Amino acid sequence: MNAADRFGQDWTDEELDLIVTDYFAMLASELRNETYNKSEFRRSLVKATGRTDGSIERKHQNLSAVFVELGLPTIAGYKPLVNFQKSILDAVERHLIQNPSDLSYNPPSPGFHKAPELFVESPPSLRPATTKQVELERLIRKFDPVERDFRNRALGKAGEEIVLNFECSQLSLRGRSDLAKQVKWVSQEIGDGAGYDIHSYNVDGSERLIEVKTTVGLETTPFYLTRNELSFSRERPTEFRICRLYDFSRKPRMFELSPPLDKLVRLEPLTFSASFD
Repeated sequence: MNAADRFGQDWTDEELDLIVTDYFAMLASELRNETYNKSEFRRSLVKATGRTDGSIERKHQNLSAVFVELGLPTIAGYKPLVNFQKSILDAVERHLIQNPSDLSYNPPSPGFHKAPELFVESPPSLRPATTKQVELERLIRKFDPVERDFRNRALGKAGEEIVLNFECSQLSLRGRSDLAKQVKWVSQEIGDGAGYDIHSYNVDGSERLIEVKTTVGLETTPFYLTRNELSFSRERPTEFRICRLYDFSRKPRMFELSPPLDKLVRLEPLTFSASFD
């Protein structure tokens, strides 16, 4: 059956499974900085499914939109297209159930963490709350990007190390090597209970108490803020900062958030204390 004959027909589960598998394969190559040919992948899918190039391109864009919601990196050049159907969510779910390692991320070699280069930009604007389709909400809950980032200790530590070295390098570049030597990695030296990860300084010697939040997703990927961190941000609003690292699997970028945090992000309680008295 040629591509014209397939026009208007729903994609089968088998076809969707093929395109999801190919998307993950291309993404893996891209994240490893390996050369691959998108056109070859697309031609293979055309041959296997009888779909047109344009139809396959749109499905790749649909997958990019789903990956954004799941806090995953996306393939460069496939701009997210959000009008996807439930069937593609089902295909992504099937793939991740069978290939859970595709959700994991192991930071690269230590040399990556020590690089002082870090692109710092303005934080994203707080957007109006939107309602997602029920099936998408369920998929996000099942493969929760916020929980995944929070539990990934290696990712969190790698992000903190980059910010630590960045803070030291910036102070040294600005003639404050004395302060650079005093920067402390609090979460490693003392523990996680301080309400922040790094004790740094501004050029004038005033304190910067930094909580680092790291993700492989985009700048708008949500993150956990603990009760202790929120409380500390209110106690020390002048000194406290959140450094949000994103796109970590490629070239990390960062923005800062300063208290009051509820003016910059939407804060929602996620846990309850269950007791018997």
